[in-house]
Amino acid sequence: MPDRPSGAVAAVPAAPPDAHLLHILEPKWLTARARALANERGRGARFTILAVVGLLFWGFIFGVLYKLLAYFRGVQEIGPLLAGKLLGLMLVSFFSILLLSNVITALSSFFLAKDLDLLVSGPVDWLRLYGAKLLETVVASRWMVALMAIPMFAAYGVVYHGGWFFAPFAALTFLPFLVVPSVIGSAVTLVLVNVFPARRTRDILSVIAIAAASAIVLLFRLVRPERLARPEGFRSLVDFVSVLRTPTSPFLPSEWVQRAIMGELGGTPDWLAFYLLWSTAAACIVIGAMLHRSLYLSGFSKAQESGQRWAKTGVLTRFATRVLAPLGVLRREMVLKELRVFFRDTTQWSQLILLAVLVVVYVFNIKFLPLRGEGVTFFLQNIVPFLNLVLAGFVLASIAARFIFPGVSLEGRTLWLLRSSPMRMQDMLWAKFWVGTLPLLILALIIVGVTDYLLQVTEFLFIVSTVTITLMTFAVSGLAIGFGTLFPQFETENAAQIPTSFGGLLFMMASVGVIGGVVVLEARPVYSYLASIAFKQPASLMEMLAGFGLAALLCILATVVPIRVALRRLEQLEH
Repeated sequence: MPDRPSGAVAAVPAAPPDAHLLHILEPKWLTARARALANERGRGARFTILAVVGLLFWGFIFGVLYKLLAYFRGVQEIGPLLAGKLLGLMLVSFFSILLLSNVITALSSFFLAKDLDLLVSGPVDWLRLYGAKLLETVVASRWMVALMAIPMFAAYGVVYHGGWFFAPFAALTFLPFLVVPSVIGSAVTLVLVNVFPARRTRDILSVIAIAAASAIVLLFRLVRPERLARPEGFRSLVDFVSVLRTPTSPFLPSEWVQRAIMGELGGTPDWLAFYLLWSTAAACIVIGAMLHRSLYLSGFSKAQESGQRWAKTGVLTRFATRVLAPLGVLRREMVLKELRVFFRDTTQWSQLILLAVLVVVYVFNIKFLPLRGEGVTFFLQNIVPFLNLVLAGFVLASIAARFIFPGVSLEGRTLWLLRSSPMRMQDMLWAKFWVGTLPLLILALIIVGVTDYLLQVTEFLFIVSTVTITLMTFAVSGLAIGFGTLFPQFETENAAQIPTSFGGLLFMMASVGVIGGVVVLEARPVYSYLASIAFKQPASLMEMLAGFGLAALLCILATVVPIRVALRRLEQLEH
């Protein structure tokens, strides 16, 4: 080595720059801004439709709450108690939703995101990494609750004359309420990842989250909060008022938000509740940061592992192969492929638990409808079961949006392989249609059959309901396949995000239009038949044939036309 000149100073390597919080979040911001400003064809129309639908949704929520709160405000003594109890119940629901969604979101943000390889290996301080990922988790999981909260707080502020100061006060009160479940969900995910590999933890968390959500929905239904609006169900007024004064959840942030908001609207702010919110949020962040420093690196290392899975043929597979043998080899394998893809994705089939609970709650609500007794006419007893078709149609449309609409998008890059094969695209579309439609049809017939039995409908209305819901099921499934093909999301990493896209919104709007059209077309012949029974007059046969015939034609067109349009779309992509 050459001798170092006298007086020379050894070069000290410069310390690597420590990325600050905004620098870590900058790629996310640039990506979101680029997507928003991209000159994609039809983007302006999409934003306009979304803005109009969003404003209508806000107006509907605001209008319903405004009418209800205005009624509560007119009730002396117990009116504010009823309004506070309603706010507490809504906030408890928000807190449960946030806690469940943050457990799932934190897994992707902290352990499975694509930018973590660079951030963990780079010169990034652990605290700033925790802050960036926690902020990303809060933003990703809170947007739906925040959108629901805006018309809710606006209704409370307008009815109780909150003034200009109420809006910033509500925002400052609600902010720590959003942070606490994010920190708790991130901490729970961190502990679970250190016990299980992260890619197996996603499956476990999916089942746990859906089961917990199902339990919350079922518990909320069994509590029957509507009894608060019926004081006659209590032994005395004192018991009713004591229930209203009892805190809904005294140790949860939802109760503190309710106390702070109602205190501000009543002119006596509850600063203790405001202090508890912010101090609890700060303490949770500190504890979460300490837990992150101790367990994150080992958890991130385990996140690169994955559980082993073995492909094997079971009894159900052999049974399905024999049952589907008349379809031919190609169609049989397409149907089996759809079934395998569905049950391999835990986030897909685990939602069947929540679906079952929602159906039970729906039937439970129908059972307790007051359709017997004084003041209930013959028309009301028979019209309500007919209008039950609207609710059943909405349920079917929601299920189709979650399970049938994403079918083509979930093919992803596999679609190129299918298109290059000698298989016709028509076979693939119809395989997806039947795999999604048959279970949906069974569920629809169960819902309508059970509810009609509970409502004790006439034989005529039972036949009309059964045939109508069958045609509606085919129509909704056809629309789901059609719109899912016209607006695919091949790049998505989460199937739950596909129904919330622009195409999913158009599908729901089209489904609501078809359901409303069918009910309107059948309303006149149904009314004519009921009037003939009530007033002993002959019903118009032509009127009934025209109404039911047009409704059936609408459902057939809604089934066939979207699938044909989707087929042309796929054929155009091949060229």
